[in-house]
Amino acid sequence: MPGEGSAPIWMRPERAAVGRPAQRSRAEITAIALDIADHEGLDAVSMRRVAAELGTGAASLYRYVETREELLDLMTDATGAEYQPAAPSGDWLAGLLALGEQARAIYRRHRWLAALIMARPVIGPNGIALMEHVLTVLRGHPAGVAAKLAAFAMLNGITAAFALQEQADPELQQRNAAYLAHAMTSGEHPRLAELLSEGPGGPPAPRDPYPDIMARILTALLGPV
Repeated sequence: MPGEGSAPIWMRPERAAVGRPAQRSRAEITAIALDIADHEGLDAVSMRRVAAELGTGAASLYRYVETREELLDLMTDATGAEYQPAAPSGDWLAGLLALGEQARAIYRRHRWLAALIMARPVIGPNGIALMEHVLTVLRGHPAGVAAKLAAFAMLNGITAAFALQEQADPELQQRNAAYLAHAMTSGEHPRLAELLSEGPGGPPAPRDPYPDIMARILTALLGPV
């Protein structure tokens, strides 16, 4: 397959050195692919389809991007430009959780993205910039570099997993909730019934577990300061 074993696409020239002068850019090609994925799903993205949207042939597209996989990498990294990291406030946990919430918003805009990142993690220019920001937020933290990088990886992975869960079929979620309610009242699972019935008025109102879970994970990795 073309491109296998070659340097990352960001370390190569914008287009092949042979042929006519460049008429397109990787940014333009990536934007078209993003639009297709957002409106029709990731399976609709192909070199032929992107080329057709650009009004050119698929062969000409290969002068800029060697494989569909490289196009997917460009798409993933392009979404990283949507982060708007705030200046470090001194509260490292709040800073990382804020990034996680921004990631969830990006996943909602690009519903194909979370699954792609889980299956094909990639680091490009925007990913490097985000990593640099995380390390800046953690600059005064005494944890070692390995722990800080692990925290960055966990922030990305857990947030993507939450995004996938949020995309679950609403009808499936309703069926799960109905069966859970049945299990609670069956008398066969007293500990579960006790846990889910805590507080006045029966089961607690649904709430977003992400901040608490993510905060516990990050604190376990880095330790409180």
